Parts: sequence; structure tokens; C-alpha cells
Amino acid sequence: MSAPVRVRVPATSANLGPAFDCAGLALTCHDVLEFSVAPAGLTVEISGIGAGELPIDESHLVVRAFRAACAELDWSPPGLRVVARNAIPQGRGMGSSAAAVVAGVVGAWALCPDVDTIDTDAVLRLVTEIEGHPDNVAACLFGSVTLSWGTGRGPIADTLPVDPAVVPVVLVPGTTLSTHVARGLLPEVVPHADAAYNAGRAAMLVHALTREPALLLEATDDRLHQRQRAAAMPESLALMDRLRAAGFPAVVSGAGPSLLVLARRGEAPGGWSGGVEELTALVPAGWEVLALEVDTSGTRVLDERPEVSSR
Repeated sequence: MSAPVRVRVPATSANLGPAFDCAGLALTCHDVLEFSVAPAGLTVEISGIGAGELPIDESHLVVRAFRAACAELDWSPPGLRVVARNAIPQGRGMGSSAAAVVAGVVGAWALCPDVDTIDTDAVLRLVTEIEGHPDNVAACLFGSVTLSWGTGRGPIADTLPVDPAVVPVVLVPGTTLSTHVARGLLPEVVPHADAAYNAGRAAMLVHALTREPALLLEATDDRLHQRQRAAAMPESLALMDRLRAAGFPAVVSGAGPSLLVLARRGEAPGGWSGGVEELTALVPAGWEVLALEVDTSGTRVLDERPEVSSR
């Protein structure tokens, strides 16, 4: 039997306002999963978030992703043991399902005895097929701010460095929201003016995140998906409006209901408002404030096994 492997995967926040389904930010909140080959059967052990709630059989998303990767690799271990230590909130718009999918696929690649290197292009293609879109999985896989897009050859992703003054803060409510339900509220057709508006803001977002954070409030404005889902998370939208009125670049994190605020570190030029202390004073009771950092590493195999390449 091969030695166990441990895979660390970060939380992610997708969309970042206007860049719907094409941008994601990796965050320093992680799940760590250990995979090992067993003589037979399946054992799934979960601690932390989701313990006692998530399935521990073949329906577990990590296991399903692992099996899909095994089919890709033409490898079938006699048995499997998965030990998960979860810290990423579930159903809150922080990429918990993307993390599970990436962990399962990378875990299979790292554990397979016939693999010398992890083919990140193949991994990205497979995790995108499982998840349905690449924004969260690409950021989870490669770290930092990741832009992703589809081509005839499959999904492609690239990373950008985030200005060091940016502090990502996630505001987590006590309620959850299904991504499937949230996406179901989106209209099939949008006005041309709104599409053009978001295209301009998404382009500005790249510049603001990497070079000019003072532009983040304007660059994170959106007309395509946040207000269209307000009925499913009215408290989130109300808090987002309150924060933006105070000068904080606040957006719905992924499908919600959490919010991502791109706060500032120290003094910031150009009137960019809001450090973490000022932000915390505006957050109502019942919301958890997670002041994080940008995860620049992405998914990592923590043992002496094939490593995941960075971008």
C-alpha cells in the first residue's frame, strides 16, 4: 500500500462583484484531507465543520470527485480511507463544494502509484466538469485572484497578484443558501446596457485589485446577479448596501449569503475607505467576521508526493 497523502485546499470567493463566473479569490481558510489506500471498502471520517452532517459514504462529494479522477487515471484502489478536517463554512458562498471537488481529484492524482506529476490542466478540466463552472475551482487550485474562461480545448485559468494593501474580510451569516437555488433566480436574458456595464467594471476590477485599490468600490459594482438574487438573501443585500454607502467595497461572496469586503491594510491613498476595525463596527449581531488573507499557494499536497504547480 502507498503512503497516505494530505491535501490542503483553500476557501474561495467567486464573482467579486461584476466578474460573474469568471473570477475567484483564494482565501486563507482551509480544509485538510488525508487519503490512503485501504485493503477494501470505504471509510470517511470528518471533523470540524460538517461533522455529523455530511455523508460518510460514496455520496460524499470528495469521494465522488476522487472516483471520477480514478476513472480518468484508469486506476482503482482496492479500498479508500478519507480523513477530513474541515474549516470552510458550508453553504455560505465560500467555495466549500469547489474545495471538496479539488481535494478529491488532486488526492487521487497524488495517491495514484503510476503518477509522477500532477497534470494541472487535466485536473482543471475535470474539476470544472464536476463543478459546472471554473471560477471557484480555478482559484482553489491555483490561489490568488484567478481569471478563468472556456475554450474549445477546455477551461483555462491564470492568476494575478493582489495588491498587498487589500485585506479580504468575509462576513458570514447564520443562514445558508444553496448554490442551485441562488442560480435558479437569475434571468436567462439581461439588458445589453447591463452587460456592457459589467464588462467595463470587470475590466476595472483587474486594475483595482492589482494596481489601484482606491478604485475597488467602483470596480466591484454589479448589475447582473446580486440584486436578482435578493429575495433569497435580503439581509445580505441590505448589509451590502449599508457597507457600500459607507465606502466599503462589499460584494456577495459567490452565490451567497456571505459577503466579501475588500478592506484596506494601513493607510490607503485615494480615499479608499475602510480598515477591518471600522468595518466590524458596522456588522450587525449574528454575523461572523473572518479577517483573512489572500491565499497565494492554492491547493497543496503536504507530503512528499507529486506537487500541484502554481501559476
